[in-house]
Amino acid sequence: MPQDIPIQNVYYLLCYAWDKLDVAGTIDVSAEDNQSLDDLFARVLINGTDYLVRHGFDRDYILEREETPKLRGRIDVGASMQRQTWRQGRMVCEFDEFSYNVLHNRILRTTIEQMLRCSRLDHKLADQLKQKLQLMGEIESIVLTKPLFRRVRIHRNNRQYRFLMNVSELIYDSLLPTENQGESRFQNFLREEKAMAALFEKFVKMFYSRHSDFEVSAPHLYWSQDGPRESLDLIPRMETDVVLESAERQIVLDCKFYKEAFKAKGTASARFNSNHLYQITAYLRNAEREKG
Repeated sequence: MPQDIPIQNVYYLLCYAWDKLDVAGTIDVSAEDNQSLDDLFARVLINGTDYLVRHGFDRDYILEREETPKLRGRIDVGASMQRQTWRQGRMVCEFDEFSYNVLHNRILRTTIEQMLRCSRLDHKLADQLKQKLQLMGEIESIVLTKPLFRRVRIHRNNRQYRFLMNVSELIYDSLLPTENQGESRFQNFLREEKAMAALFEKFVKMFYSRHSDFEVSAPHLYWSQDGPRESLDLIPRMETDVVLESAERQIVLDCKFYKEAFKAKGTASARFNSNHLYQITAYLRNAEREKG
């Protein structure tokens, strides 16, 4: 990871971007042994699981299906006849079970297991993660896929899982297998400009929402042009990143996340990227016309 982006900054950027600043102070990201993304995410998982242990893991009703000698729930007659389970005095039944084995708990357990495969993970943190797994005995692992995270349902009663699911998804996106069987390493997501640009934009928006008196939004702007509809439809819509508004002021922010803020061409001195200046100029001119 680039040395000019401290771990603390990465952590707070994520807390703002995911609108979970309330958990920011619960993890000591300034610890001397907390020098890598592996260790940072391990601390988040340890702290989050500790909270769940103290307050109780979430439970819900899950549809179970099994062959059983004791009838319960709904009998699947077709499956029972096909398997001829009735000859052994058993039937295939479907029933609701109030269980800890809900999707978000399974994702959390699997993420902890994946973290333990990180070869560079601090040994003390690895031991703490193993202890957390022992407290999740009833919860089963699951094969993680990207769409699986979209199926998690977060509501008022289990909102403490939101940050953990955000972190789990980021870990899933960032872990790569190594040449050593059973080991993984982190892909440096800070070098993924597209992903980091989206996170940085969310960070800026949430930062001003929390720490300013401006009304914060990201409106679409339309070109102030006249002409036939079929021609105007060819003009791309301007999608702003962040707009700050008050009774007296309107500020348009165009968020950029690049390794270098300036661009050098040949022997010429470094300058701002001209495309970025043209873009913000277009935003400002058309925003001014819309506001009147």
